[in-house]
Amino acid sequence: MMNKYQLFKSLHASQEILFLGNTHDVLSAMLFEQAGFKALGTTSWGISNTLGCNDGENIEFNEYLNIVKKIIDNVNIPVSVDLEAGYGDSVETIVANVLGVADCGAVGINLEDSLKKERGLRDLNEQTKILSNVRAKLDNNGFKDFFINARTDTYLQGVPNALQETLIRGKAYADSGVNGLFVPCVFTHSDIGTLVKNVALPINVLSLPQLTDLKKLNELGVKRFSIGNAFSDLMIVLGGKVATELQLNGDTSLLYNQGSVHLKFREKLTSG
Repeated sequence: MMNKYQLFKSLHASQEILFLGNTHDVLSAMLFEQAGFKALGTTSWGISNTLGCNDGENIEFNEYLNIVKKIIDNVNIPVSVDLEAGYGDSVETIVANVLGVADCGAVGINLEDSLKKERGLRDLNEQTKILSNVRAKLDNNGFKDFFINARTDTYLQGVPNALQETLIRGKAYADSGVNGLFVPCVFTHSDIGTLVKNVALPINVLSLPQLTDLKKLNELGVKRFSIGNAFSDLMIVLGGKVATELQLNGDTSLLYNQGSVHLKFREKLTSG
């Protein structure tokens, strides 16, 4: 029987694309699990919103880790953690933080190559050094099947010749021992197809208004599709609309028009 790490890895090798629910708190994680999602990823943007701050490692790492652990502890499906750029300036700190995430029960991480204190990407050699050290430390501490999803922000930051730069970084990251390549903000089918054919890693792309069709992405050979912060953003929008209607109409009946909380969900909330 596969453990949770092997299960998560196997989901990237399936003929069916892995549709990842991105969670920002325990409740959203439980909703995704109840809806039938096979695995989850955290969204740093969404978690930051719940704490009233901007994304970009503006949360103390230990506080972030506590939130992540609560999410992991309350679901039975694998959870991968958005670690942004590692929450540290040195290789040693980033490696230690990854181990902290692994120790709290996560099956994997996203680790990006954006610079957090200024615009731009981390130097390729520096980023490959970080990834290689992370892989080695995980392997030496009992986490050989821990999934490292190397995120490159070439498209997100509008890097010139983004496709070529992504191919260069994808090959270098693969050589560093990572398990997947995440390319947020790529959306043309031609570029996605080129990445799938030329990078020896499972390709992960991000949901965008112009990139929503799982069936087409599956045909292109994409192995993982992430919602990112879109679900948490939508919850904020819908919540804001309800709050506005309550204030304008002075009538709380709209709070009860959607039916009661599903019994299975309520039981888990009140158990233990």
